[in-house]
Parts: sequence; structure tokens; C-alpha cells
Amino acid sequence: MSSAASALARPAAVPEAAPRHISVHPLTGHIGAEIEGPDLSKPLDREAVEEIRAALLKWKVVFFRDQPLTHAQHVTLAESFGAPTIGHPVFGFVEGYPQVYSVARNRFATRHVGEPLIRPWTGWHTDVSAAVNPPAASILRGVEIPPYGGDTFWTNLAVAYDGLSAPLRGFVDTLRGVHAFSPPEGQAATDDFVAKNRKRPLVSEHPLVRVIPETGERVLLVSPSFLKRITGLNPRESQQILELLFEHITRPEYTVRFRWQPGSIAFWDNRTTAHLAPRDIYALDFDRQLYRITLKGDVPVGVDGHASTAIEGEPLDAFSAGTA
Repeated sequence: MSSAASALARPAAVPEAAPRHISVHPLTGHIGAEIEGPDLSKPLDREAVEEIRAALLKWKVVFFRDQPLTHAQHVTLAESFGAPTIGHPVFGFVEGYPQVYSVARNRFATRHVGEPLIRPWTGWHTDVSAAVNPPAASILRGVEIPPYGGDTFWTNLAVAYDGLSAPLRGFVDTLRGVHAFSPPEGQAATDDFVAKNRKRPLVSEHPLVRVIPETGERVLLVSPSFLKRITGLNPRESQQILELLFEHITRPEYTVRFRWQPGSIAFWDNRTTAHLAPRDIYALDFDRQLYRITLKGDVPVGVDGHASTAIEGEPLDAFSAGTA
């Protein structure tokens, strides 16, 4: 497995000086910043890449406006920061661009049926956390955007960890949880969903707290859509602790809400965030089309030094012709 240094293709040291090639405009106290300056349709120079990476490590998700990229330009941008994976290991990719995954308004219609059970944390997730090495980062670009509705939220899982009481932090540091793909509560899987997951099963056990190598931060590896149970606890204990953590990570003060526009780009550290697309889009008659690329990540390591383990499935490797 590659070293942590390769996950975001980071330099030996994160620059600490004020950026000279970009302008960074924080959006909240804990997470999110808009970046101005670079033209992402063109190859970035090393200095701009390092400054964007430093802003990403600090603010967890960064946003760009007025960047109408093609699929090919999106791939080139992603390659500046790491190794793109296949678009989605279970649900496919855009024809002709295997690194690109279509995030369309109705993409779940072929996967789940029935009425979901809606809880405050419903829909929050970290991308592909069912893999033993979830993506290090994701880059999402907006193409067809409704005139209103369809915003996205992100939450800072490092600040959320710090917000727990010291005794609870000490307990959660020792726990591990199982992540898997399954329909949302209240819904059933379609035949297509079952077939795709049988073809590429992904189930992994992760520490509930992982350590980020570049910063030493401890973050909650808590992905409400995919984290199914805590290892070693009885079902009721597991349910209660997970619901407490799910509720905790979605506290408003840990989050940022982003209003999409055509040509907007969101670039987030998938190790330190979870995100949510609110369900208001389903009450509207507008289409919403975005495209995502994920970057290869490393196997998470817990506070005790123990790494995640795969229960089913292979690690997510960098894209190659043989992985399509």
C-alpha cells in the first residue's frame, strides 16, 4: 500500500506562508473556503498546487467559481493532486472517461425502492467508506444547476472529534466499525443494486477515529450512510453510540453549506469530512447534474496504530485500463 504522502500527492512540507498564487476566503469558523486566482482549465504550476493543498488541509473543503471544465480538464486537474480512481467501484463511470462518475439527480432511482426513514443524519456520508482505503479526496464540478435548491453541506470531522467530551473521546478512540453499501433505512435494494454489489462487494472495518499523517489530527471516521455497526458491542449499544455520533457530527457549527452555480467546483478532503446533498431537489422539477473524480487514498490507521481491514473486496487502486 502506498505511503500517506502519496494520498494527496503532497510535498515534503506544507507551506505556512501566506499564499501568493491564490486568494483564500474562509466561509465559516471551522470549515470551507472559496479560492480565487487559478484557471483550473489549464495545468497548474507547482506553487499553486501546494497552496491549494495547504488550504484544503486547513479548511477541509475548498470551492472555486466560474470553472467550466470538460471531462478531460477535470481529469487533468485531479491528477495534479493525486491518482484518480475509477469513477465509482460499484456504480460505474462516464462512458469514455472511466475516472469520472456522474452525480445525477435521479441516480438512486435504479438502486432503491420504497420510502426512506428520514433521520437528522440521513444521507450524510464520506465517499466510498466501505472500501478499506476510502478516497483521499473528491473533486466535484457543477454542470447543470437548478436556479434554487440542491445545495451541498460538508462537516469537519476533526472539529467534531474535538467537540466530544474527554471521556467519550477516550472510549471512541478504542472502537472500530463496519462499513458497507446497503439501501437507506426503510428502502429495499433493486435487482440492479444487488447485482452491482455482488459483482464488486465492498465491506471494511475501520477505526472510529483515524489519525491524519500530515497534521496529526484525530478525526471521526463516521459515515452515517455506510457505517452499520460497532465491532464487539451488542446491537443496542452499537445503535445508541452510533446515533449519538451521527447526531454530533451534523451539528450546524461544524458545517458549511455551498450554493452551486454552473462551473462551480468543490474539492474536499474525504478523510476529514462527511457531506450531504439535501433532499429538496426531489421536490423540484429541475435537473441537477454534477461530475465527480475521487483520488486514491491510503488505509486508515487508528489511534492505537492498527489499520483498517477489508472484510470483502479489494482496495481502490488508481485507475488503469485494467480496472475499468
